[in-house]
Amino acid sequence: MSILSIRDLHVSVETDTGAKEILRGINLDINSNETHAVMGPNGSGKSTLAYALAGHPTYTITSGSASIDGEDLLGMSVDERAKAGLFLAMQYPVEVPGVTVTNFLRTAKTAIDGEAPKLRTWTKELSQAMKDLRVDPEFASRNVNEGFSGGEKKRHEILQMELLKPRFAILDETDSGLDVDALRIVSEGVNRVKSQSDVGILLITHYTRILRYIKPDYVHVIINGRVAEEGGAELAERLENEGYDRFQVVDA
Repeated sequence: MSILSIRDLHVSVETDTGAKEILRGINLDINSNETHAVMGPNGSGKSTLAYALAGHPTYTITSGSASIDGEDLLGMSVDERAKAGLFLAMQYPVEVPGVTVTNFLRTAKTAIDGEAPKLRTWTKELSQAMKDLRVDPEFASRNVNEGFSGGEKKRHEILQMELLKPRFAILDETDSGLDVDALRIVSEGVNRVKSQSDVGILLITHYTRILRYIKPDYVHVIINGRVAEEGGAELAERLENEGYDRFQVVDA
């Protein structure tokens, strides 16, 4: 059993008028094999939480802590966080011209494990993961995200998750831009990874449609950089019916 623990996390970003605090004291505990959905309106701080944990330089952590099994996550470099078992599926995956999907994935796996996977085993695992995600075999020889559709980009993120086998996966609006079929396939991939490992999942989303496929154990509502309410899967259904108006969303 592992735990990702976030305590009183405050995060700021630089704007034209100076530093602006986005997260104002976030507390979360995510255990192995748990799925936590983080919901909230635009600008509430959901993606800021994801990128701050992953180590994006745009986001400045002004106070608070985050750790995996007691190890200080915030004191690690980005690659050290990945080696510690943290994975981020980005909302807007970037293109990497000149680097094929196959080379990217094997290089990432080698960096995280500290040794290159055996080629025969790796080829088999890659082929099976692509088949499960219903990805064309030619996908492996294409450059990372170059010319990919929105659905292909999101499948590639889940493909990484399946092969890298993180301890904790942050999925930042993985459902955005997906049609119904792609959403189902991506969700099946997430559920498959969870069933085969003890991965803890932090699922960031605006809407409940992905939660019909990926059932959350806990739901956290972030409003103006703070956790305004927490509950089980029933809270997501209430948000679907009532929206966020009852939280009186203002820039405090």
